[in-house]
Amino acid sequence: MVLTCRVGTGRTTQRDQASRHSRRKLLRAGALLALGGAAAPLTGCDLFDRDDQPAPPPDPLRPMVDESLALAAAYQAGAAAHPDLAARLGPIAEAHTAHATELARVIGVALPSTVATPTTAPAADPAGALAALRALEKTAQKSATAACASASAERAALLGSIAAARATHQEALK
Repeated sequence: MVLTCRVGTGRTTQRDQASRHSRRKLLRAGALLALGGAAAPLTGCDLFDRDDQPAPPPDPLRPMVDESLALAAAYQAGAAAHPDLAARLGPIAEAHTAHATELARVIGVALPSTVATPTTAPAADPAGALAALRALEKTAQKSATAACASASAERAALLGSIAAARATHQEALK
């Protein structure tokens, strides 16, 4: 069935009633497709979904991990330099490695695959090496105590244990 329509120009056009498509509908659909096609590339260029949030700060326990690893390395270097002290220093080095492992687990980081090198070489004589390790332990105990005081309740127990272990290490080195 074909209908005859009068257009404002005085011309008569025919429209197919079965398809119900007019030129206006086709132009609208084409315009929408063109606009949609132009907007599609913009969605992948980070124009609409900018994330200007800064990266989260590092965990406050990260320095404790590094400090524990450094202490373990210092004890290992002392044991290597003074084999007669190895039986005494080895368990303390292992304790510091265990502390670093647990701290890393708590904050969700992986321990480095390489062993840290001590910042200073062990003293030439065993007494000097023990005195240097005691000084390191005293400084480390202070940092563990400060971290414990400012930590959340879940972390305070771990940090308190580490601070107590460091105090015990000082006594074991006398």
